[in-house]
Formats: sequence, structure tokens, C-alpha cells
Amino acid sequence: MTHSSGRCSACLDGQALDFSISMAFQPIVDVANHQVFAHEALVRGVAGEGAGQVLARVTDDNLYSFDQACRITALEWAARLALPARLSINFMPNAVYTPETCIRATLAAAERVGFPLDRIIFEVTEQEQVQDTAHLLDILRSYREMGFRTAIDDFGAGYAGLNLLADFQPDIIKLDMHLIRDVDRDPVRQVLARTMVDLCRQLNIEVIAEGIETAAEYRYLSEQGVTLFQGYLFAKPAFQALPEISLP
Repeated sequence: MTHSSGRCSACLDGQALDFSISMAFQPIVDVANHQVFAHEALVRGVAGEGAGQVLARVTDDNLYSFDQACRITALEWAARLALPARLSINFMPNAVYTPETCIRATLAAAERVGFPLDRIIFEVTEQEQVQDTAHLLDILRSYREMGFRTAIDDFGAGYAGLNLLADFQPDIIKLDMHLIRDVDRDPVRQVLARTMVDLCRQLNIEVIAEGIETAAEYRYLSEQGVTLFQGYLFAKPAFQALPEISLP
């Protein structure tokens, strides 16, 4: 992948995004241990505007600055809110030029706010189509070597399929919410969910079921051995705050 040296220096020089952002946080709950496994940082406008409104302002020209700003803002708010567990940060593979170089602002921000690097999860976001799968694999491998956990979001949707899994086994896979919806009463979804959970178990990959909205969905997946859950059933994202969690 080609890139300009100007953009690569921007991650250290702090190239500014041309609009301001903030964060909401949604917990990922470990039901087996009755504790929070992580909080996912979700981009918002500074007045709480939804992610869609914010992402509508992202262009090819500011994609790099946006990705960097999201990482730094997530870390700053995580420290301010005294996040109790891990922090899951979405990143855009197309905004990363050289992993070792583009991580510098993240490392500097984590050190500045005192957030431990071993509590950071980098989660591949589905907001954009990956232009270069080999480049994505290079990023994921580099982040793992640096000591970060890696996660693939929306597994089973878009590019995040078995071909990617054959080449790289992340620490965590998040089952796509389209697969989760009504899994308790849809025989096809049940077969797919059971297969994915079993596959991950054999590959020593942790599974997060995301988008859980009903107690029935939760019960079915819990019976299949899933212990990590995220969704409105447990807590909605809270703007600049950590939401209270309800356990079914």
C-alpha cells in the first residue's frame, strides 16, 4: 500500500481532524464471572450526535486524522471515566499506512493518560471495505506483537469471513448481530451460531455475541457456551459515561 510520508508523520505530529468528536461507551459483559470484560468506545459528535452523522463527515482526505482522533479520544475518555476493565477501540484498516508508525500517537496518548497497553483491544470495524487484505493481516499481526488484543467485528458479514480466519486467528470474534437476531427461534441461525462457537472454541478464540436484545437470544447462546455478551439487553451505549448494566 502506498502512502505519503506527510501522512505517516501526522500520527506523531498530531494532525488535527477538521471537526470535533467524542465517545459513548457500551459494556461487553462476562456473565460467567458477573463482571465487565471490556467497554467498546463508540464515536459520537460532541453534542452526542450519532455515529452516522459523524461518519458522514469522514472523507478520503480526513480518514487518517479521523482514525487517529478516535483512538486518542477513546483513551482520554477511558482514563477520565476510570474504565474498570479493557477498552475496545475500533480502527479503520484503510487509515493505517505502516502499523509501527501509525501506532505512535496511540502509544503516546496511553502513556499520557496512564492507560495500560495490555488492556487495549483493537477491533476491526466494518465501516469501510478493506482495500488490501494482506495489509489488514499485517496490521493485526503487528498489533498482536505489540501486546494488544485483536478482535474481528461483525464476523460473518462483509470481508470478515473464513478466508481471513484461515490466515489470522484473532483473540476475539464478535458474531454479527444479523446472525444473532432471533437465533432462539430460527433453526438456520442456530446451526450457524453453534458452528461458529464450536469453531472458535477449537481455535482458542473468545466469542462475543453482540447485538443481544432479548432474554431468549441470550439464553440460547448461553446454552451454547457463550459467556461474553454485548447489546441493549445489558446496556445501551452511554454518552461520555459508563452505563449501568442489567443482567438477565
